[in-house]
Amino acid sequence: PATAIYAVLVCLISGFITQHLWAQFAILIVSTYMMLELNNTNALIRIYSRMVSCSYLMLAVMAHFLLVSVPYGMVQLLFIGFLLLFFRCYQDKRAAGTVFYAYTMLGAASLFFVLYFVPITWILLRTNIMAGNVRTLSASIIGLLMPYWCVGGYYLYAGETDLFLNHFTQLWQLAPLADFSILQLSQMVSLAFIVLVDIIGIIHFHRNSYKDKIRTRMLFEVFTTFSLCIMAFIVLQPQHANFLLSMLLVCASPMIAHFISLTHTRITNIIFIVLLLSVVSITACNLWLF
Repeated sequence: PATAIYAVLVCLISGFITQHLWAQFAILIVSTYMMLELNNTNALIRIYSRMVSCSYLMLAVMAHFLLVSVPYGMVQLLFIGFLLLFFRCYQDKRAAGTVFYAYTMLGAASLFFVLYFVPITWILLRTNIMAGNVRTLSASIIGLLMPYWCVGGYYLYAGETDLFLNHFTQLWQLAPLADFSILQLSQMVSLAFIVLVDIIGIIHFHRNSYKDKIRTRMLFEVFTTFSLCIMAFIVLQPQHANFLLSMLLVCASPMIAHFISLTHTRITNIIFIVLLLSVVSITACNLWLF
């Protein structure tokens, strides 16, 4: 409740009411609830804790320049929906229906941002989710295409097929590598902080993963794989930093939540206090710069 009140206050200060950003606020609420479900249904933290959704809220309102944009919010929301359905397929090779709906979410997200990570999801479907076979692979392809069938039919009816085809040109529109000069200061600071907390969470989890169940380890390896791929792609193509940051934020939240919830040494308590003060300070700076 305290984190929710803090998030609402940040939204009010950033002008959600004065600018009538009701859709963006609704996306934040639904995304937070889905992160709560992601934690509860998969028991990501081996003790009772709501730190996953709390961490998500703190990081989401920190990078509030993502909140004011519907496309960024939709990519984040649909990515969470994909993970929620993706994890339900664990060790179920007959879960073609669930795989279809999961990849429909991913296909819908790609309407806003052409996703380059689909081949990685197929690898993870087989290696970590252990549900890969011909049926689930076929279901994933049909699911990815479903949103394009709907949107493509509309553009064909409206005679605007050029707009539809131009969406895919993003695949080969590459900018100079590691050109971070195109990013603003608030983007750079927020990106650096989220990468930092994600790396802290990754290191902590893989040092202590033996304490968790095998299923939990497999799921956190999915978060780790996505995190590292997104970080690498941000370095390669900073022009897509905002879309990629919205996805990285989803992966970083469970990683840092695992660290905060399950470590209680003097050093880790100090790290938690420093991180908490840092995220509040960065949020204040972003609000001021915005």
